[in-house]
Amino acid sequence: MSVSQLRRPDAVGETRHRSEPGRNHPLGATPDDDGVNFAFFSEHATGVELLIFENAGDAEPVQTVTLDPDRNRSFAVWHVYLRGLRAPAFYALRVFGPEGDEARGQGRRFDSTKVLTDPYARGLDRGRWDRGAACRPGDNLATSLRCAVGDERGYDWAGDQPLNRPMSELVIYEMHVGGFTRSPGAGVARPGTFAAVAEKVPYLTSLGVTAVELMPVFDFDHTTNNFWGYSTAGFFAPHSGYCVEPASGAHVTEFRDMVKALHAAGIEVILDVVFNHTDEGNQLGPLFSWAGLDNPNYYYLHQADKRYYDDYSGCGNTLMTNHPIVTKMIVECLEYWVREMHVDGFRFDEAAVLTRGPGGAILDEPPVVWQIELSDTLATTKIIAEAWDAAGAYEVGNYPGYRWAEWNGRFRDTVRRFVRGDPGLLGEVAGCLGGSAGLYQARSHRPSNGVNFVTCHDGFTLADLVAYDHKHNEANGEGNRDGNDDNLSWNCGHEGDTTDPGIQALRTRQMKNFATLLLLSRGVPMITAGDEVARSQQGNNNAYCQDNPIGWFDWSLPAQNAGLLRFWTGLIALRRRHRALRLDEFWTGLPDERGVPDVAWHGTELGAPDWNDPQGRAFGCTIAGLDGEPDLHLMMNMHDQPLEFRLAPGRRWGRVVDTALDSPYDIAGLGGEQAVTTDGYLVTAHSVVLLRTLSGETS
Repeated sequence: MSVSQLRRPDAVGETRHRSEPGRNHPLGATPDDDGVNFAFFSEHATGVELLIFENAGDAEPVQTVTLDPDRNRSFAVWHVYLRGLRAPAFYALRVFGPEGDEARGQGRRFDSTKVLTDPYARGLDRGRWDRGAACRPGDNLATSLRCAVGDERGYDWAGDQPLNRPMSELVIYEMHVGGFTRSPGAGVARPGTFAAVAEKVPYLTSLGVTAVELMPVFDFDHTTNNFWGYSTAGFFAPHSGYCVEPASGAHVTEFRDMVKALHAAGIEVILDVVFNHTDEGNQLGPLFSWAGLDNPNYYYLHQADKRYYDDYSGCGNTLMTNHPIVTKMIVECLEYWVREMHVDGFRFDEAAVLTRGPGGAILDEPPVVWQIELSDTLATTKIIAEAWDAAGAYEVGNYPGYRWAEWNGRFRDTVRRFVRGDPGLLGEVAGCLGGSAGLYQARSHRPSNGVNFVTCHDGFTLADLVAYDHKHNEANGEGNRDGNDDNLSWNCGHEGDTTDPGIQALRTRQMKNFATLLLLSRGVPMITAGDEVARSQQGNNNAYCQDNPIGWFDWSLPAQNAGLLRFWTGLIALRRRHRALRLDEFWTGLPDERGVPDVAWHGTELGAPDWNDPQGRAFGCTIAGLDGEPDLHLMMNMHDQPLEFRLAPGRRWGRVVDTALDSPYDIAGLGGEQAVTTDGYLVTAHSVVLLRTLSGETS
């Protein structure tokens, strides 16, 4: 079908805004004082039409601009300038090129009946969107997405800048923007929005976290069962579902206001970003952007039959991230969110995909990974890799680059096994406490290259980790086949809810054990939102589709489980109080100026850890204080019976943490320690105890 055949005879306003050749950079829609420049990449297109809508809900464009291949194309970039066009305005594209079976066999998916979005769009409007129409044959103008032109200039940041807190000083709180405040008990004016997160800043401040890691906030299709948002439709657009005024220009302001409020409280903003695939699915669609613009340059295609996609992401397609145009898009996207939105960092979903090259092979020096690391704009930005993907790549401890941090999945698995009572893990747990030197030290990395966690959005919550031996995902509608089957969990003697007070007490103790080991370990701790108040998903370990109380933060829990919240808050404050817990160096065992080693290891007897005991479930260590701070003495017993641990004679110790005690005796603030007057301490089964030298004790 030709451009002339496609254009409707009743289209109005062909000269509404004067068309000029425009510039081939930057890509996307760029407003200035006199109009808007548009630029789009498509190497293989033979024609492009730009559709201008006065309002996002309009069925027909007010102007259709046909881009001339000679006048409006520079190499592979199509461009035009519309003089007099002002934000807010809305636009979309039709892209022409070879169609039919032969073209599809070459990997080209041009379809002039489909209206497409700009990959660089700053906002997407879904008011007319019909996903099915983007999959079926036929024209979908009336049901397509609309891109927003917004003028982002002139926002008053009031001096705000990214906080640039050292990585080792972070305590990360992973949260879902919508789920955090969507519960009726949240008590916010606009539930489920960026604005509501800003309203909850006092809660985050009182907890003591120093960064929030927001699950995907790039635009995604919330009309599907896609609550989590791990299927991006617009990399440069804040998700419209989290906005009071979506895709209006004000939506960018709403995101910025949230960032500014968090920064004012000293809390950094890290975004969970998904560059491993897009929401365009597989060969069945929907077709709405990249595939229709230039499919072979954006996606890995199956070499035996390029009608199909290679799927390393587990989501139907995989972005060819190390293709130059995709690398450019990714880097410019990250720089945009840092420069224009003041974001402090990024966590990269299935980041092993970013290391894949032609044919999907793992590259030693992947260009996109290094361009992110070496970008001047991103020089002080946190970059965190989920260093695996759905096709089996696992790069924890070996992810390329110098300053890339990694989600430390080995910390999670080791600590889960130890706390549930698996034997023979003492050396591995000691390595976790010291910052996972076995993963990072040989590469001249530091403890802060590892983000330690016990739970995350993907899997059991902490409360469910101690209440279920098996996943219970029936509510997802997939016959309980989805989600991980190996959760390294322990239900403490009963599957699910129970009124047995002994089991309830053990579960609380286990949650406190996990919290203590997480916050006392070197590296960067990450907490999953709600774990501090025992949020449950009823055994669902894959709540990606649960936009309901299963997936929401229950705001009755902070009062209901105030003792557990107090414990977490106290642990975060304890970590802040003791620099030895945050020091971005690995332990050496060498003595300080007092002759005290930075760490000394113990069993139940001092200086006698039994690393090789295949049944070992208990050990301890003494951590030297820095700069006159108290020394710390940690004892861990995951046996089924209490054990007496010896203490150094002549030392004055005070109890700071005992996870076996009820609140408020389970944790003490500075000066509130309970003095220990004996040379031993009876550590309850399945519990952790922390002592520190009392005031005036230095050696």
